Amino acid sequence: MCNPTKDSVPSQSGLVSKEKRAYFQRYWTWADVARALTVTIVHFWCLLAPFNYTWEALRFGLILVTLTNLLITFSYHRNLAHRSFKLPKWLEYPIAYAAVFALQGDPLDWVSIHRFHHQFTDSDRDPHSPKEGFLFSHVMWIFDTLYIKYKCGRRNNVMDLKQQWFYRFLRKTIGFHVLMFWTVLYLYGGLPYLTCGGGVGGVLGYHVTWLVNSACHICGSRSWKTKDTSRNVWWLSLFTMGESWHNNHHAFQSSARQGLEWWQIDITWYLIRLFEVLGLATDVKLPSEYQKQKLALTR
Repeated sequence: MCNPTKDSVPSQSGLVSKEKRAYFQRYWTWADVARALTVTIVHFWCLLAPFNYTWEALRFGLILVTLTNLLITFSYHRNLAHRSFKLPKWLEYPIAYAAVFALQGDPLDWVSIHRFHHQFTDSDRDPHSPKEGFLFSHVMWIFDTLYIKYKCGRRNNVMDLKQQWFYRFLRKTIGFHVLMFWTVLYLYGGLPYLTCGGGVGGVLGYHVTWLVNSACHICGSRSWKTKDTSRNVWWLSLFTMGESWHNNHHAFQSSARQGLEWWQIDITWYLIRLFEVLGLATDVKLPSEYQKQKLALTR
């Protein structure tokens, strides 16, 4: 169990200590082990890809990572975590299910962590605080669920999703869907599709997403007066589907558009805008000019 030392007991301010957390020599829950195995397997398959390589399989892997990462940003992030726009349930649920195959967990878990990140950004209670080092904010936080629970508390910030049977179902059956995904890849294209699709595509998807948590709080530019270290990293925007306009996002968290300038590539916003034109996305939120003027670093 997680047994904090005297120095790590939360203070009256609600912050926990900055004491270094052991990466490996600690208690691992079943969820920690499952996550570590998933990430390790995907990286192992990536290493095997050169020995089971075909152009068709590699092309499939690149298409797969593009689609699944776009669905994560579209569904998990902007639709579910921030409610930047609304979709009819008959469309919201299938898109959220397809996003599961990015292998970043179920919607309840993903959304809860992200909401905690915005609530406690850069503080000692941030689930993936850059103050605990690049490696921690990039990946190691994923495998320490007790630490996240200790810092942030119970997952009571996703009651809107917990009230829906579909997201409770995905929470309970996430392992089945991951195994089914890998099985389908193998049955469809053998080892090349498993190593290039599940491996190469999976590794690219992981690290591109993780860079938003790590690099986008370390390097890049700032356009808005936010009380955190969020940065805009332009060269990452194409690969993250627009998520690397991170200072924009922290300034206007509920905005469906994160690439606020015409030249700021935001593929997720283009998809949201298409759905809006088709009448499928409603209540699309954007920052007002007054809000922009209020937070602008230069006027």
